[in-house]
Amino acid sequence: MSRPVFAIGLSIALSGIIPWAAHAQEPAEASASDPAESPAEIARLEYEQVMALTPDPENGRRVYLTCAVCHRPEGWGAPDGTYPQIAGQLRTVIIKQLADIRARNRDNPLMYPFSVPRILGGPQSVADVAAYVAQLPMTPENGVGPGVDLPLGQEVYAEHCSKCHGENGEGNEVEHIPAIAGQHYLYLMRQFDAIRTGRRKNSDPKMVKQIDGFTPRHQAAVLDYTARLRPPEGKLAEAGWTNPDFPSYVRDPMGMPPMPPMPAGLMEAPPSPEPPAYPSVPPAR
Repeated sequence: MSRPVFAIGLSIALSGIIPWAAHAQEPAEASASDPAESPAEIARLEYEQVMALTPDPENGRRVYLTCAVCHRPEGWGAPDGTYPQIAGQLRTVIIKQLADIRARNRDNPLMYPFSVPRILGGPQSVADVAAYVAQLPMTPENGVGPGVDLPLGQEVYAEHCSKCHGENGEGNEVEHIPAIAGQHYLYLMRQFDAIRTGRRKNSDPKMVKQIDGFTPRHQAAVLDYTARLRPPEGKLAEAGWTNPDFPSYVRDPMGMPPMPPMPAGLMEAPPSPEPPAYPSVPPAR
């Protein structure tokens, strides 16, 4: 065997040994097929284990390298709803959702391979990365909806959402209820559909019951209103901010410069007609 080939083979072999050694003390990946424990119970146990640990945000920065592939270095996700904004999310919410995904109590085929212990690490890594993500500033330019039904959205939000998610969409850290202010509109739409159809298995039963009578118009209106709720100024990034922890990250695909702005007025649409009188808000359940 030639030296280059031998070196490559040794490198590949070590790549499998070193990560294993680094997490040798981490618990084995949970098996949702264990008849003694349901996925929800496995997730609950890991959540409690993580919450008992002292987080190390500096190690969380290193762990976040795995997450930045999709959520981007700033944690802002994508306005098209493919990936949520996770920057500034409550730490308990991040831990709860990671535990649910790892235990398959929440189906997320795209994220699951990146979340498993052999890739992300064990409970300490979850504690660390959650603390790191929670302190990232949020984008002030998240994706929003068409903005044509905001009075209805405000009414629906006050009637159905504010009690749990807060008047300003700030969430509830103790109850690990997500902060939803400033989340991308299309992501909210996608998750709302998953909750209503039962595809999101870890949904709060109270929310499933609460949204039962929503029409598509109610849904679009309230989620557009929600996406426009502003987080506190201290949680928002300044204009042009990029994460200094990722100085070499190429933000322009293939090194190409961003597209120039469209000429003023070229894409302007005529004013939207007044929407018809909106339907009555279903009563809170």
